[in-house]
Amino acid sequence: MPHAPLCNPLAERIQFRLTDMAKAKEKIFEVACPDCGAMLRIDAATGVLVSHTSAPRKRMFEDLETAAKAMREQNERKESIFRQSVEAEKNKEDLFEKKFAEALRKAKDAPEGKPLREFDLD
Repeated sequence: MPHAPLCNPLAERIQFRLTDMAKAKEKIFEVACPDCGAMLRIDAATGVLVSHTSAPRKRMFEDLETAAKAMREQNERKESIFRQSVEAEKNKEDLFEKKFAEALRKAKDAPEGKPLREFDLD
């Protein structure tokens, strides 16, 4: 008998060892899945999964106003990040110019010719 997919694919194969109390009174009992909160109906006699009822989905927002407010805040965050990246790009050119000037100064101050190595001194 096909049924809804479970949060854990191995759950269909699990056989439950039933206590005497479960065998005595109920033929089918319900168990809440600890992973997803779904309700599992299990046959007490065989320990086989009979049905699976998915957990109700939680709403992200209570009403339309809070959803619109969240979208406005998200747009403001995007704009802020974009402005920061534009500012970083403007400063990047100045940073590269300073690094280049420093490297050029070091190159002018360095002595001309081949650098001495310990191997050459022997």
